Amino acid sequence: MLPNRIVLVFVLLSIKTSFLSAQNIKLDRKELVKQSEQATNFYRNQDFEKSLLLSREVLKKALLLKDSILISTSYNIIGSNYSEFSEFDKSIEYYKKALFYANKTLNDSLKFKANNNLANIYCFEKRQYKRGTEYYKKAIFHSKKIPNTTYALMASLNLAWAYFDNFNYDEGLEFLIYSNANFEKYGNETLSVVHQMVNGMYCDHIGDYEKARIFYEKAIELGYEYNELNDVSYAHNEFSKMLFKTGNYKDAYLHLRKFDALKEKIYNEDKLFKASIAGLNVELDEYKRELTKIELIKEAQKQNLNKSKIIVVLFIIVLFVLLMFIFTLIRNNAFKRKVNKELTIANNDLLLAKEKAEEASQMKSQFVSTISHELRTPLYGVIGITNMLIDEYKDLSQSQHLSSLKFSARYLLSLVNDILQINKIEENRVILESMTFNIADEIELIIQSLSFISQNNNNKVELIVDSKIPEYIIGDKLRFSQIIMNLISNALKFTKNGRITITVSLEKNEGAIHHISFAIIDTGVGIAAVDQDKIFDKFVQVGRNDTDYQGTGLGLSIVKRLLHLFGSEISLESELGKGTTFRFTIPFESNMEKTKQLINSIRVDLTNSEIFKVLVVEDNRINQLVTQKIMEKNNYKCTVVDNGIEALKILENETFDIILMDINMPLINGFETTRLIRSKNIDTPVVALTAFDKEEIAEEALSSGMNDIIIKPFDQSKLFKVMTTLIQNVKSVV
Repeated sequence: MLPNRIVLVFVLLSIKTSFLSAQNIKLDRKELVKQSEQATNFYRNQDFEKSLLLSREVLKKALLLKDSILISTSYNIIGSNYSEFSEFDKSIEYYKKALFYANKTLNDSLKFKANNNLANIYCFEKRQYKRGTEYYKKAIFHSKKIPNTTYALMASLNLAWAYFDNFNYDEGLEFLIYSNANFEKYGNETLSVVHQMVNGMYCDHIGDYEKARIFYEKAIELGYEYNELNDVSYAHNEFSKMLFKTGNYKDAYLHLRKFDALKEKIYNEDKLFKASIAGLNVELDEYKRELTKIELIKEAQKQNLNKSKIIVVLFIIVLFVLLMFIFTLIRNNAFKRKVNKELTIANNDLLLAKEKAEEASQMKSQFVSTISHELRTPLYGVIGITNMLIDEYKDLSQSQHLSSLKFSARYLLSLVNDILQINKIEENRVILESMTFNIADEIELIIQSLSFISQNNNNKVELIVDSKIPEYIIGDKLRFSQIIMNLISNALKFTKNGRITITVSLEKNEGAIHHISFAIIDTGVGIAAVDQDKIFDKFVQVGRNDTDYQGTGLGLSIVKRLLHLFGSEISLESELGKGTTFRFTIPFESNMEKTKQLINSIRVDLTNSEIFKVLVVEDNRINQLVTQKIMEKNNYKCTVVDNGIEALKILENETFDIILMDINMPLINGFETTRLIRSKNIDTPVVALTAFDKEEIAEEALSSGMNDIIIKPFDQSKLFKVMTTLIQNVKSVV
């Protein structure tokens, strides 16, 4: 049903005024004006049947009198009633007739009304916002010629609502500002509900939910007070949308129920059916008028041909067709209602399914984040204590058990990182960065880091690099290393007493872009043809026995997704017992000027022999011990506290060069602790030392006043480089 977008039916008052100002007013015209007003009141009270019956009678007499004002008014009321039956095409037809007759007069109120109501249909029912806003602007043009400025206020509110309904808040804001500035002077009870609701929609859009709530509640209160049930139903609906968006599902559901209840009260089926019958009578009148024109033509033919029998037969045929047409209209209307009901149910099912899918995706992301944090925290302790044992007890450094412990911990950390990496890629949270690096050096470093696997399986590794490749290229070094690391690691694990060959060659140049091809060739077990299409899927491990190769089945899946970010694809050639070859091509930039800028922008390690004081805020006892040993081993004076409250107390009496802050702590977390430190005007650099993923906490960390983030378990050289840089920056300012 068409919402009551401040439909301009009360403009009949201006008609009455224009009539009273004329001289020699006929009694029947006065009576017609009163009947038009009564038809309008019936419409406003949702008594559509009486409204249509009365406006139909007024239209008949107005056509006889050839009174364009009354004809336009009657067509406008009929169009408004048809909009309530969801017969929007017919509603537009009658509104256009109202506009046609209004344009024959000098009455700007009538022209304003017809344009305003056409705009309502096109904007809110046809969703043709461009066409609808053109009619609104015509309505505003005519309103400026009317002494009553309420018309301009009404059109502005309607236009703001239309823009907001189309999510075009920037253009709608202009008209909302005008409405707010003029409402106190020109507003009335009829406009008050929509005025409050449109303000609530804008506050909802900008995120000021508390103010939006006040506006919506005021709109609902005024709607019930002034019995504007149609407008208050839409206030309930908009309020429900906001509550649902903010997570208040219970209240959102209650307001949605009130919206449905009001619509059911206004548009009950019995009332609408009776009204639709009255509407058919109006349509029948229109067809009769057309038939009258036909009869005139037939009468002329009768006078010339004197064939009255033919005219009677034609009349019967036309009447039969008309009755069939009316029957078809009734049947189609019933079918349309049934289809609309089925579509509504189907749409609700789709929305519910969509919400469940989004909820499942969010729960998955939260689960992955929580698991990675909970695993990284103890892994930091295991790796740290293992390193401490190796450093402090030299006789244990060659222990096979200790080496196995360290390897297992790092393997578990690699598993956690793989799961987190695949989750990031699936959620489109990976963005390639630009760094300068040497391809050969990077691959050599990876080969050295995998020497343990190579030696265990008695494999030889050979690297062949094309001399045409530039010494330095620009690209995402970290993601490139992940790709090469996974492929070489796979080749080493699935090959025994064999050879792994890595070839790097320049395929072509396109200006500064160098397309570099890579091939990782092994002489290992190979992959069966039947399994080659699925090895890039997550958690797939083909041809593996219980005692065979370690791995999660995520490596090749990550490789394929990372190469997709580079705009590349990976190909596979393999045969059982004869080895496997992976090939891909990545475009890298080579630009010496840009390379020099990137190299110069890299911070140089500023470490010196000065002893710095470090405050470690950490609640985990094992992690306290590990971090303290690492600090003291690197010539830092370390103080450890268990929580944020103790950190604040010690900072009142002591000064530190830097603070290492855990995030997930009892009493108050690391973010809140840092905010309290900054509130005391303490400028000591704060580095978040946490097991949370950096992207998850970066925004809140910076807003709380933290200077940097280091993820546990961490690279010690990276940590000390960050610490030294931050300390030196503070000292240089002082």
